[in-house]
Amino acid sequence: MIDAGHHLAQMRERAPLVQNITNFVAMNVMANILLAIGASPAMNHAPEEVGEFAGLADTLSVNIGTLDPEWVSSMEIAARVMAEAGKPWVLDPVAVGATALRRDAGARLLALKPTVIRGNASEIIALAGADAAGKGADTANAVSDAVEAAQALARQTGGVVAVTGEVDYVTDGHTAYRIAGGHALMPRITVLGCSLTGVVAAFAVGQPALPATVAALASYAVAGEMAGANAAGPASFQVAFIDALHNMTPQDVTARARITAA
Repeated sequence: MIDAGHHLAQMRERAPLVQNITNFVAMNVMANILLAIGASPAMNHAPEEVGEFAGLADTLSVNIGTLDPEWVSSMEIAARVMAEAGKPWVLDPVAVGATALRRDAGARLLALKPTVIRGNASEIIALAGADAAGKGADTANAVSDAVEAAQALARQTGGVVAVTGEVDYVTDGHTAYRIAGGHALMPRITVLGCSLTGVVAAFAVGQPALPATVAALASYAVAGEMAGANAAGPASFQVAFIDALHNMTPQDVTARARITAA
């Protein structure tokens, strides 16, 4: 079984530089979450510099949450640099089925074969080209509804697909795992899913994509459980969650992670 704490320790030792082309809503909290867990974040999206910066970064996360055509071009530029350099990049297809712009962006980025795709069930189903029941960035599908779509996308890209929800599902198209844990307040904070995509990108540096992704999700879930013990509501949970990411040890994650083969 995957030792999530070991992968956390490896990520922290590398302290990877994570380039994030993410949405305006998420930038600040996402940067603080990446710092807290042990990575080094950078937020940039100007097409004039994203390719050059991708050459410096260790990994890339791409989030289509607040999208415009110029940002799509930046995402493609950075993803190509990463792919050509053999460095990992992670796609977060936020609300990909909602509009024509998002469907087009999702298809263009999918063609660049992300190392990992992380989304909710409705996003994964829509990205795979099937009808999903999502409403904006929120899912109306259960994780179990997206298993076939996740497997198909993983085989199509040769990468890993993570469907996050009450119990996460991660697959490379052949092997799969489920990760339980977290806390009921996590979906009440809009940026936590977006931030998780950056955490997955950090874990993927120098580590095989499947166990790295599982370990990233398990570490996040453990931090959620730890934060929930001290939170009175969404606002205090966000603060407690960042503290938990900073304070948790690899031993905490190894002991508390709930990972099962699917």
